[in-house]
Amino acid sequence: MKNKKIVIPELLAPAGSLAAGLTAFDYGADAVYAGLPKFNARERTENFTLEEMSKLIAYAHKIEKKVYITFNTLIKESELEEAAEQLYELSCLQPDAVIVQDIGILRILREHFPNLEIHASTQMGIHNSAGVNFAAKLGVKRVILERQVAYDELKQLVKNSNLDVEVFIHGALCCSMSGNCLLSSWMGGWSGNRGKCKQPCRRRYYSDNGNGFFFSTKDLYSLDSIQELKKIGIKSLKIEGRLRKPDYIKNVVSAYRMILDTHPNENSTVILKKARNILSRSLGRKWSAGFKDKDSCRDVIQHKLLGVSGQPYGKVISTQKNGFYVSLTQRLHIGDRVRVQPKNGDEGPTITVTKLTQNKKQINKAQKDTKCFIHCDKEIPKDGILYKIGESGGDLTSRIANLTQQATNIDFNITVSSNGFFINLNIPELPNWKEEINISKALKRSLTQDTIINEFKASNSKEFSAGIIKVSIHGDLFIPASELKRIRREFWNWLKDIIRPEHLNQNSIAGFQKFKEAYNNTITSLNNPNETSVLLPVNTKNQIPNSTTIHSLEEFDNTTDEILIPNYCFEYDLNNTNRKIRAAVKKGHKKFRVTSLYGFELLMSYKDIQITTSYPLPVCNSSAAFEIKAICAKAGFKLNKIQAWLELEKNEILNLQRKSPAPLEIYSYGRPHLLVTRAFIPTDNIIADSKGNKFIIIKDKRNGLVYLYSEKVLSIPEIENTSKFFDMTNAKSNENNTSTFNFDYALI
Repeated sequence: MKNKKIVIPELLAPAGSLAAGLTAFDYGADAVYAGLPKFNARERTENFTLEEMSKLIAYAHKIEKKVYITFNTLIKESELEEAAEQLYELSCLQPDAVIVQDIGILRILREHFPNLEIHASTQMGIHNSAGVNFAAKLGVKRVILERQVAYDELKQLVKNSNLDVEVFIHGALCCSMSGNCLLSSWMGGWSGNRGKCKQPCRRRYYSDNGNGFFFSTKDLYSLDSIQELKKIGIKSLKIEGRLRKPDYIKNVVSAYRMILDTHPNENSTVILKKARNILSRSLGRKWSAGFKDKDSCRDVIQHKLLGVSGQPYGKVISTQKNGFYVSLTQRLHIGDRVRVQPKNGDEGPTITVTKLTQNKKQINKAQKDTKCFIHCDKEIPKDGILYKIGESGGDLTSRIANLTQQATNIDFNITVSSNGFFINLNIPELPNWKEEINISKALKRSLTQDTIINEFKASNSKEFSAGIIKVSIHGDLFIPASELKRIRREFWNWLKDIIRPEHLNQNSIAGFQKFKEAYNNTITSLNNPNETSVLLPVNTKNQIPNSTTIHSLEEFDNTTDEILIPNYCFEYDLNNTNRKIRAAVKKGHKKFRVTSLYGFELLMSYKDIQITTSYPLPVCNSSAAFEIKAICAKAGFKLNKIQAWLELEKNEILNLQRKSPAPLEIYSYGRPHLLVTRAFIPTDNIIADSKGNKFIIIKDKRNGLVYLYSEKVLSIPEIENTSKFFDMTNAKSNENNTSTFNFDYALI
């Protein structure tokens, strides 16, 4: 039997700007992912205007490359119409896919903009084949896996999945499971789930065991693992770094392209050495294998060092209003990009060096072991350490200026007979076009569909181009190439004269109009039960009268009213989790809480199941709530309640309540995990940051996960006509040290 041919995966690179996107393509990326200023998980970077995105897509398609647009944040109810309008604009741009986290956005795309392919963001937290296969049921075409899936699990996951999967191979790592970090949000409302993370995981923390950067990860590095990933059958290999500049993109893409294209007969050791040398110029953090296996999970945290990317270049001596003095340990040039990092690990200012002085004289470079003054207008930490994070690359200004925007595709049907050409535009407002000529019967070479399609693709227009061309030929016909070109020119000249903007993108316009009509007509008049549900640890009595008792799937007994399905179930444990669900149903349990999308997949084979969604499955808007309701209806489940995402402020909870198709529940009391990881954390119990915020670390011996909780208990005031959820697994009743989280403030 012949060996199965190994397909080279797509190399997917980040693009925070047009220059970065062009650089990625120049050095071997098959595709790039990029975002607009809002609704993407890297709102801190430059990002693209619609015009710039159109130019990037047009260029990519011209060279047969792809562009995926990131729309991968959670959307509040008040933002839903604006988000839908932006999806309409994206639909007109015709990207190759849209990457989403929010299932409400997924629903809008599937229902109203079906021309856009959907990729499930890593922020969805999909980490097993059940989650992948359920995503397929929702209309997803590719899943970007959770970054903490180990390779042995990855092999089985790919075998058991019916969708293409994408994995990260290089760049900065989040310590927490994707989509499950509330730390930045808890410490000031800057939500990582909305692209606003302040990276508190990079801070120094203090404990009885000493202090350190307990959640600061090294960078992911996978050059040595590319051949293994190819054999596993990964569809796309993704490089992190939309905050990074073209010089970084150039080096990282070049290195991985070199390894991907290595032939089995080539000297892989020599090529790997060359690729590593190229990669070392990217000025990232120290490399690690990420979460590849147990050993790498123990190595991924760099707790004794600042978690800053770049190469150390010196120390700040003193600061002034117009800049700062630095003692250099390496040579510094005009055009270098540096970060001045505070010693506590907080995010420091980034600067492109545009002016250097030494002994009051302006210079172009400052030598190693000298002191110089860097001019800037940013506030510089007085105890800062200088890191070089990049350098000036080639000037792409003129090249970018010459880029053209994406032309609008126009689909049409061509019918050819002995009487001539007839073209139907599929645009109701426009007439059909015809060219009545006598076409002779072919003597040798007959006219083919491909010949006509290839000819009519040449639109000679910057504003619109040929989309899907369908051709029907009646008879065995022949037409000279010069005559076919003339007919094509006449058709496109005619079309350019009569077509107007309102004729274009009609499907996208219709989709947006249908969304607005449906949304504005959504009025709920639910009889919301004011119920109380209590999640308890094993062997703990429910002290709240007339309330529902919830236990985890591992701990349910005959006192359990509802069973909480675990939010993490790695591939190796899927069969065991299935077995436990089957045993629970056999004992008569029908009420389940779903905390992750994979839970729906595991429950699909059972009848008369009752569902409540629960943290950390996010429901931020009514579109997500309608999606949950549709999932339950299709599976034959009864939807009891939907738990509102616990990051939401009061006004957004009320907005969601007014539009929700199901009764709403509020996470009213308890300690939700703020971060969860497979990394080895070199401390436990109580830790604190430099500002006095205290946290609790709890390690779960059953699955090796480490959870971070706040010392403060989340306590939310009662909201009329909503149910209450009390999480007593890590909290006691009536604790005094409480927080309302974002409830009283606008979530950023």
